[in-house]
Formats: sequence, C-alpha cells, structure tokens
Amino acid sequence: MSNEHFGSGKENPVMTGPDGEIGHLSAAIDGFVREIKTFRADVTTSLKQQDERLTMMDRMFSTRTTRPALSTGEAPDGLHLKAFDAYLRSGDDDALRGLVLEGKGMNTAVSAEGGYLVDPQTSERIQGVLLGAASIRSIASVVRVEAGSFDVLVDHGEIGSGWADETTDTIGTVAPVIDRISIKLHELSAMPKASQRLLEDSAFDVEGWLAERIAQKFARAEAAAFITGDGADKPRGFLDHAIEPDALAVWGELGYIPTGAAGDFAAMHPANAIVDLVYALEAGYRANAVFVMNSKTAGAVRKMKDNDGRFLWSDGLAAGEPARLMGYPVLIAEDMPDIAADAHAIAFGDFGAGYTIAERPDLRVLRDPFSAKPHVLFYATRRVGGDVTDFKAIKLLKFAAS
Repeated sequence: MSNEHFGSGKENPVMTGPDGEIGHLSAAIDGFVREIKTFRADVTTSLKQQDERLTMMDRMFSTRTTRPALSTGEAPDGLHLKAFDAYLRSGDDDALRGLVLEGKGMNTAVSAEGGYLVDPQTSERIQGVLLGAASIRSIASVVRVEAGSFDVLVDHGEIGSGWADETTDTIGTVAPVIDRISIKLHELSAMPKASQRLLEDSAFDVEGWLAERIAQKFARAEAAAFITGDGADKPRGFLDHAIEPDALAVWGELGYIPTGAAGDFAAMHPANAIVDLVYALEAGYRANAVFVMNSKTAGAVRKMKDNDGRFLWSDGLAAGEPARLMGYPVLIAEDMPDIAADAHAIAFGDFGAGYTIAERPDLRVLRDPFSAKPHVLFYATRRVGGDVTDFKAIKLLKFAAS
C-alpha cells in the first residue's frame, strides 16, 4: 500500500486498494466495541433495577408482623460480617450503605453519624448468651413487640354457673373479670470500649469481643431487674409487688408461706415448709412449676431430708439438666435474696404464666471514636420490659415465724 492513500482527506481511505480487507476488519471491530458498550450499559441498568426490586421486597418482608426477631436474609460471601467489621474497626460506613441488615430497624435506628443495627449473626450470639444466663428469662414468657409497651389481658375470675331443670327459670350468673396489665419497655444500654490500635489488629475478633461484653452487661442488668426491679426506668421484678400471707392474698399480691422461724427453717421438720410451698400452688400451675433461689439458699436446701430420711434435692442425671427439688426443676438465680429474717428467698411457680418479658428485637450500636481518645466507645442499646402477669402462678417462701 503506497503512502499516498493516507492523509488524502478522502473518507475511509483504507477501504480501497488491495488491502481493503483491513478496512473492513477495522470497521467490524469498531462496531463490536460499540455493541459491547451498549450491552454493558443495558446489563448495568437491569442489575440496578433488579437490586431495587429485591431491596423493596426485603424491606416489605422484614416489616411483617410475623417476622422473626432477627433478619433471615444473608448477603453473599459474608458481606454482612465484612461490612460490620469494617465499621467497628474504622468507622467506614460505605460498605454498610448497600446492605439491608434488618429493614425495620434500619428505618428507625440509623443516624447520619453512624448508628447501625448489629448484624444478624452478632445479634443471635448476644441473644444466646442472654438466654443461657442465670435469669428467669429462661423460664418466663418472652414476647417480641414493635411498640413502646405490651398489654396483657388477664381473665382471673370464674364464670358463674348453676344447676337447673326444665321447669326452673334461668337466672343471671357472675360475669368473668378481665384485667389489663401494661408492660412498658425501658431502654437498657451498655458502652464497652477498646483502643483504636486493638481494633486495627486484623487478628482481633472485634465482633466476638463486642458481643460478649454487651451480653454480659445486659444479662446482669436484666437478671436483677426481673427479680427486684422497681419499674422506674427498668422492668418491674416479681418481688417488688405486695406480698401477703397466702390465705389472704388477692389479685395484685403474691402469696407467701412462712418457714416457721425468723431467718431460718423451723427446727422441727424443716422440710415441711418446702412441701407446704409446693401445694400452695394450684394444680394447674404445678405441672410447669420451677423453684428459684440463689446458690447460698440452694446450699442449705440440698441438705434437707423428708420425715423418712430421704433427700428432697436430686442432681440432674444428664449434663445440662437442672437439679430438682421434690421433683421440680431448680433455677439458680443469684439475684434472689439470701436467707435472712423476713426474706423471700425461695420462689416457686409457673413463671411462663406468671411473668412476661416484652422486648424489641433490634439492638443498636453507635460507634464513638471522639469522646474517649485513644479509645473507641460502642454505645449499645435495646428496649425491654417485664412484669407479673398472673399473681396466682407464683408463690414465695418467707423466712419468718408467721
């Protein structure tokens, strides 16, 4: 090909001459590149539209009233964990913006300064520790709510009835009595901290450390509140209610059985108090009843024998099985009072019916790298409430003469 073909100003000069095939090839390549660019743009648009549809469906699913407590969606290749870990280490929230961790919580809990829900796997780990802690949470009724309170309607009366024959006029009978018990949710918070250098260490399990610290703080605070809490900015414990002799107790009061001696069991036949406590509870509740006491009280009770010389206490036959007292499981809750004069150191009842814990399923964590330099604070909050919902389902043993 001579040089006069180039720079002549003619259109598509390479299309002429013996080498015209090169010109056809160049034109074909240009067309192919244009088609690739068009195809790539179409694919990008389609993927974006699909992602928007999936995100909308995920949000719709997560706001159903029957949704589980934790998000069931999983990002591919562990993106939830990677994004959350990056946020804890450096505060980088770019990776989190494209992830739907839990739609309902993201809408109500995310702040522009970096407040995010704990990712699903961390939330499950914290919940597991809470359930495994020595707390009546493990035997009480636990409900998940989205509102600021949870109302329980309780029918504690009996419908009147009577015998009649075909010639007797039917008369009106007593209607049932229904009470409303409102359980307000209170905010429980914890603020563990770690140095920035520790967070930057790639070998350090940030997620596990944070989950363990928060779970320990929450478990201790909850366990105490469910037993002795006064209901002021915390759940109301069952020992905070009025406690009267069992024969005199009315709705709104817990009944107690005395041991027969101040600050101790009676000198003669001490085990009788335990027997009386068990049978003070109505038969309908005894099927699911549990003893609750602390370790010191358990140490005294497990030495007791009945009138025939048999121990009332028996250890679990399998690993993880609770000890039993008179055949009923024993929960060791260290927040129960010690044996002392007039102390209600032992509780017995069906706590699944008698005590209700209401909580929000979401857990919020706010990263604060400024307030405690060179440490980074993690401010975690969750909302929980609790109260007695059936006063007939729980009985107490009072260490008193009467």
